[in-house]
Amino acid sequence: MKLMIKEMPEVDRPRERLIYHGAEHLATHELLAILLRTGSKQESVLDLAKRVLQVVEELETLNEMTVHELMAIKGIGMAKAVEILAAIELGSRIKQASGTKKKVTTPEDVYKLVKDELIHKDQEYLIAIYLNVKSEVIMKKTIYIGTINATIIHPREIFKWAYKYSSFAIILCHNHPTGDPTPSNEDIEMTKKLMAVGETMGIKVIDHVVVAKKGYYSIGNRRHL
Repeated sequence: MKLMIKEMPEVDRPRERLIYHGAEHLATHELLAILLRTGSKQESVLDLAKRVLQVVEELETLNEMTVHELMAIKGIGMAKAVEILAAIELGSRIKQASGTKKKVTTPEDVYKLVKDELIHKDQEYLIAIYLNVKSEVIMKKTIYIGTINATIIHPREIFKWAYKYSSFAIILCHNHPTGDPTPSNEDIEMTKKLMAVGETMGIKVIDHVVVAKKGYYSIGNRRHL
């Protein structure tokens, strides 16, 4: 039988844990549970928070959802949906005001930016890094999960976010779970295709970096490390 928050020892409750240990020591679902405040008779707020995160699959997806999309999740009413989006927007504004943005000018910069996130994945992830005119990162977006194939990846999915974020340029990167960053023919063909689309749309695709445990390969610069 699962415990409701009020039935849990005080030291295990998310709010109390935040007070005594700090927000950085809470799991993501615990932070979300604090925002949600209540669950239902059938489900604790912690279980509701876990289920919301399972539905969205990736935390950054919450930032793209509307109030009505959140309300489509069982247990999320309008008040909860509004509070979630307000908290996300507040965090985003704090981040924007907090200082210098990460600058990416070389394949090595790309590798350092994504390696911890990607090299241990057992599936291929295609990520687009959106840059401003100063080569600073505006947003890092997961575009696709699965076998990377030029016939599957549609340019629309990459460039729609470039327009949304007013991006000046894009760097693509994906991982090779095998550990070898050497690009396949499909990787190279996809890169050529997307670079050509970028030229016509006025948003340059600067590079496509393949990352793996053994290093990285810059398709744009034809350079291996």
